[in-house]
Amino acid sequence: MLRLSLIFLCTIPFCLSASSKDGNIGPRLSNGKLYKFSYMTEVHLDRAKGSAQGSAGYRISSSVDLNLVWRNPSSKDDQLIKIAMSDIRIENVTPRPEKSNVFLGSTAASILGKENLADLQKPFILHWNFGKVKNLYTYHSEHAVIKNIKRGLASLLQLQLTSGKVEEVDVSGKCMIDYQARQNQVTRIKAVDSCKTAETGFTSHSKVLGVSSKSSSTTEFILQDGFIKSALSEERHTLSLNTRQAIAARIVSRQKLELVKTESGPQESAGKDVGSIIKSLDPKYVSISLASEKIKMECKGCPSLWNHWQAIHKDFEPESLSKAPASRSFLSLIQTLRKSRKEEILKVLRSTSHSALPQVVDAVTSAQTPASLEAILQFLNFSDPEGLVLQERFLYACGFASHPNEKMLKALMDIWNGKIGSSDIKESVIIIMGALVRKLCQKGGCELPTVVQVKKLILEGPESTEVEAEVQMYLLALKNALLPEAIPLLTQFSESAAGPISTIAITALQRYDASLITDEVKKALNRIYHQNRKVYEKVVRAAAADVIFSSNPTYIEVQNLLLSIGSLPNEMNKYMVSKVQDILHFEMPASKAVRQVMRNTIAHNYDRLSKTGSSSAYSGYMARGSDTTSTYSLDILYSGSGILRRSNMNIYALSKDTQLHASQVVIEAQGLESLIAATPDEGEEDLESFAGMSALLFDVQLRPVTFFKGYSDLMSKMFTATGDPINVVKGLILLIDHSQVIQLQSGLKASVEFQGGLAIDISGGMEFSLWYRESKTSVNNRGALFVMGNVTVDMDFVKAGVEVSFETEATLDFITTVKFSEYPFLVCMQMDKASFPFREYMTKYESIQSGKRFVSRRGRRDQIPGSELPLHQENSNMCKKVFTDDSDW
Repeated sequence: MLRLSLIFLCTIPFCLSASSKDGNIGPRLSNGKLYKFSYMTEVHLDRAKGSAQGSAGYRISSSVDLNLVWRNPSSKDDQLIKIAMSDIRIENVTPRPEKSNVFLGSTAASILGKENLADLQKPFILHWNFGKVKNLYTYHSEHAVIKNIKRGLASLLQLQLTSGKVEEVDVSGKCMIDYQARQNQVTRIKAVDSCKTAETGFTSHSKVLGVSSKSSSTTEFILQDGFIKSALSEERHTLSLNTRQAIAARIVSRQKLELVKTESGPQESAGKDVGSIIKSLDPKYVSISLASEKIKMECKGCPSLWNHWQAIHKDFEPESLSKAPASRSFLSLIQTLRKSRKEEILKVLRSTSHSALPQVVDAVTSAQTPASLEAILQFLNFSDPEGLVLQERFLYACGFASHPNEKMLKALMDIWNGKIGSSDIKESVIIIMGALVRKLCQKGGCELPTVVQVKKLILEGPESTEVEAEVQMYLLALKNALLPEAIPLLTQFSESAAGPISTIAITALQRYDASLITDEVKKALNRIYHQNRKVYEKVVRAAAADVIFSSNPTYIEVQNLLLSIGSLPNEMNKYMVSKVQDILHFEMPASKAVRQVMRNTIAHNYDRLSKTGSSSAYSGYMARGSDTTSTYSLDILYSGSGILRRSNMNIYALSKDTQLHASQVVIEAQGLESLIAATPDEGEEDLESFAGMSALLFDVQLRPVTFFKGYSDLMSKMFTATGDPINVVKGLILLIDHSQVIQLQSGLKASVEFQGGLAIDISGGMEFSLWYRESKTSVNNRGALFVMGNVTVDMDFVKAGVEVSFETEATLDFITTVKFSEYPFLVCMQMDKASFPFREYMTKYESIQSGKRFVSRRGRRDQIPGSELPLHQENSNMCKKVFTDDSDW
């Protein structure tokens, strides 16, 4: 009985593989045996919900021979294994008709080339210790793709026969692996997200504009007689755009190694030293890492930058910018620019038409390569005041950069320290440097030398000058940078500075996370609102109230805000009532505190909440979906005479628990009461006539635009006005920019590119009719968007890929009409979203080195109906009165 028990135990592979040294377990090959396997690796590419039958991709299959070359006499689990691939075939992963089958009639030799095929069939040596690959030996002259395929096969042989989590290196890099061992079976689960490789990509600075991925990798081993009988690996990657999950692609990679038979083979070599054994096998063998090798791909048949530009240049003319092809051509130009030399880029810049040049500057700057940055800096002359348009387009493109680096920031610092011909450009340089500081700090670069230098400049700037315009530009830079250490400085300027400066400082504080708004900051804001120390303009007080409401206010703070209603100027009373109602209906952070306070009839009564006026605050949803929610808010504050003081329109996008301030357009006016012989409000008697517009776009504050400043400028503009809106932002923006390389365990590489290009035109204006006693303000938003996600597995000799994309063109207009011929004056606000097209496409493609190519393209088109976005009912009633007696001026 004892004898039978011992025989039974020793038939278990674990017993056969036990190490006499320390009890560890490792798989072993038998001496004098040749193990003949069949091997297959394939990759499928498709949209996330596509079926395997319709995917693009290819399969590599071969026979594989393994035999033991050497075993360490002192450790039988320390082995050298010779591996040789033969009978190599490359074919479709899905059946296709003959006319669509690019592999039909091709052989591995015609696809790879005879030399590369010979290299792939050359044997390579694996140093295998307890099932782990210590080294791989092959030939230095082999193509990187050939080496990576061998690395993929070698990685499939890596395993351990005991359960546990370990960190190990395979072709994917250094990864965390979870081994789960059962009798004659081992499961290897790789935490793909933990893999560290030398190839790094980049992504958009905002998570809302980013890409999400889900990955898994599992290998199942079946063991027989202490060695591998079969190994089946499956790896999956799904990548999707956060703002629209339907724009998604899936990669499925499989490997299968299966023992066909064993037969007599070579005897192992004698010796104690691995190096001498390898040298005796072939002195040309070199040791290479199991981690993959970077492949330098050359684009075969791709047009030069010049030829590409010639083919698409018409899409960059101003009249084409509101169309989706402009955004599509913008992205394709960026991709070509990223592969181009400085001299090629300069040639295009110098030969482009005057009308298309601003759009080319957008593209060159957005490419964000050393060559493109050097080219644009050489092309632009910042000492020339006539070059303002191109210089500002360059600066804005820097501000919107998806992955800026210290070199870009240093370039702007050099411009700042040099001669600048325009004061507007000087303002834009410092404002955009603030935006770059924020993005670099978000990526852990806050201590970079240039970042430290710029932080010092913008933190010391506001107190280093007494010129109001200079103070404002430094504060706008801090508004972009959002440095925690700037909060005390912003608080100081909020309370002590004049109206416009105070407003900028307060709105900068509003952009910070509520957790950073301390009790000291809120005390200062409460003093401003309640005018404890001095009288402030309504715009400043309203801005202070907005920050208090959005910063987790206490019961007492909310109570004091509500109790102030009734003692404020008429229009501010109405604004605060509307603000409170908006907080209650739209469920904001302050909603709970407001509800608690309104249980008290002293704060909540008809007299307090029935104040009349035209000022308002309203928030609503533009779109609500499982991927993204888009909201808008519109706050308007009037003077007591019926003239607009401040209009603030915001659009936010929320996705993945992250908020993106997509746009903010603010129109401000002051000192216009003399036009209609009206009396200014308290604290605003001596304000200079002024009207201007400020825009924040995708979390980047831009340089404000002035309509007029001073009474004489106002009169001049009124008598020469054409009625055309003034442009605030116009250009092409690289909105989404994600690039990564996924190293598959098979040794193949998947290149992932998600990009989104936006052609945008934001303009605004103010019109007055003294005869009809009417005014109109307008904010016009025009945009064309193209977004694509492309996944390619390019072996240099064989290429397969899938591209998913969508495009649209949209318009959003905000118009406010005021009739101040009577009091209370009539105000009608309209937010119109025009009908717009939506087109979605999916393309699959395969090609081989000979030029044979397969492309499949499918798409669908929809027309999304337009609508007028809802505001409060009171506005609807007012609009009916305004347009009953339309003056048509």
